[in-house]
Order: sequence, then structure tokens, then C-alpha cells
Amino acid sequence: MISVGVDVSKGKSAICIMKPYGEVLEKPYELEHTKIGLRKLADLIFKYDEEVRVVLEATGAYHLPVLNYLQRYGIFVSVINPLVMKKYSSMSIRKGKTDKMDAIKIANYGIDNWTRL
Repeated sequence: MISVGVDVSKGKSAICIMKPYGEVLEKPYELEHTKIGLRKLADLIFKYDEEVRVVLEATGAYHLPVLNYLQRYGIFVSVINPLVMKKYSSMSIRKGKTDKMDAIKIANYGIDNWTRL
């Protein structure tokens, strides 16, 4: 069970890859929405021998290139309503708002809600 949290922005995303119990496989990093950047993400996902689910927040049209690219390669992608993610984030005692912190929260959401994605 591996959750890939993607915090999408215009032209780039923050990525965090986690396993249950907070085990971070890939520390949060930024990725450009280019063919090369998205291919690197897909290759990274394919290297894992476990089931991988990508979770990202709906962001107008900004999330569509990531969603389309990953789905084209058969990668499971779940798009979450921003209001749901806001409520989930508000339950945490850790506060802060950066793209990398959001990627961690989104990855955690994927782990916590694995069966409902």
C-alpha cells in the first residue's frame, strides 16, 4: 500500500510518496508538468512492487495534465474535492501551509481513506 500525494499548482506539483504509519518513501519534491517530469513520476510509481494509488486535489484545470498522463499509463488516480481535503486537514494538530506540507497531507489522506478512493 503506497500513497502518492500530489499538490497541484499551475505548471508544477509537489509530490510525496508514503506508506502506512508515516513511512516516507520519497520526501516531498517539486515536479514540472512537462512530458519529462510526468514520465519521471510514472517511472517512479512503476518501480514499486506494491499497489500504488495517486491522490490529488481538484484544482480547476491545473490537475488535468497530471490526471490524464497517469491514467493513460494505467495508474490509479483519485481526484479529491478540495472541501473534503480542507476538512481532513483541519483535523490535524500540525498546522502550516506549503505545497510540500500539503503533498504530505494528501498522501496521508490516501492512506487513511485507501478503501474509499
